[in-house]
Formats: sequence, structure tokens, C-alpha cells
Amino acid sequence: MKSLLMSLSFLLFTVCSFAQEKPLPFDERGKLIYYEVVASNETPKDSLISRALAFLEADSKKFKISAIKGDTLVEATGKMLISKSALGMARPMGAVDYSFYTEVKAGKYRFWLTDFVFVSYMRDRYGNFVPETTIGIPLEREQGKLRVAEWVGYQKITAREAKAIADQFKTALATRIYTLQSKKPKNTISTKKW
Repeated sequence: MKSLLMSLSFLLFTVCSFAQEKPLPFDERGKLIYYEVVASNETPKDSLISRALAFLEADSKKFKISAIKGDTLVEATGKMLISKSALGMARPMGAVDYSFYTEVKAGKYRFWLTDFVFVSYMRDRYGNFVPETTIGIPLEREQGKLRVAEWVGYQKITAREAKAIADQFKTALATRIYTLQSKKPKNTISTKKW
């Protein structure tokens, strides 16, 4: 009886913990979006835009700046990997490409991640995980009955990763000095000096 009660409470706990993970909402175009407006009264507008640019340039593997419009809007593209882990080993299931926008005004800024596109990965003959195709599937597209659970999982992982990126971005814009990661000097051997 005690073990039945323990297993029932464990099952209820796991169901509640999975139910709290919210998927991304839709915008007016019908696309999934992560949108946030942050008040920043003590930081001037030019400092916010320079910190945003430094944040995007610091992680060149995640972001690629595509356009800077005026002195208030920055557009970038990014990629996040979605991994599946089993028995302590993780393998990439695919990648989600997205667009990142940030706009700065006096006393506040806003940013949003949208246009999520999923590209599935497969293992090639050398054992590397590579994209199956160059054409991605929009993450908001409805899937058939067989893939709906897997697709909802991809959406939840994307929501969690978008929240992590948002937290990093807000921290970067809140700090006084956000420095670029310094590149480590390469170990070179000089043959000119003996």
C-alpha cells in the first residue's frame, strides 16, 4: 500500500512539473514568439544599444547580426541545438533557426525571438550528425498524429532555450560593462629566435 501511494504521488508530481512548462505564444502573424519589454530608466539609450551589439557579437556561434536599422533596431539570426538524452548520452535531434530582434528607446528596450524553423539531423556515414535537408519546417506548423508528441517536445525545448537566451540578454544589458570574450593567444613557436 505504501509503495502504491509513493508511486501515485511520484506520478502526480511528474505530471504537475511537466504541466508547468509553457509553450511559446503566437503573434499577430500566426508565428511562435518570445517577446519581452524591459524598463531600464537609469541606462541611456546609446549604452543599451552598444551593450546589445556587444552581446550579439560576443557569441558568434549563436548569433549573426543581419541588419542595424537606425540607432534603435538590431536584427540578428541565431541557431539553437535540440538534443535528446538517453542513459547519460546526448545526441542532437535537430536545430532551430530563429530571428532575434531588439529595439531600444529612452528608458526601456524590447526584444523578441520569432520565425522558429526546425531542421532535423541525421547521422552520416562518418558518424557525424548533419542536417537531413536545408529546408526547415516552421515550428508552429501542425504535425500528424504520429509526430505530435515529438513536435510538442521540440516546442517546449525551444521555449526553454528562448527563456535562457532572454535571461542572458537581460543580464548583459543590465551590467555596466559587458566585455567581449577575449580570444586566447595561440601557442606559436618562433623559428626565428634560437
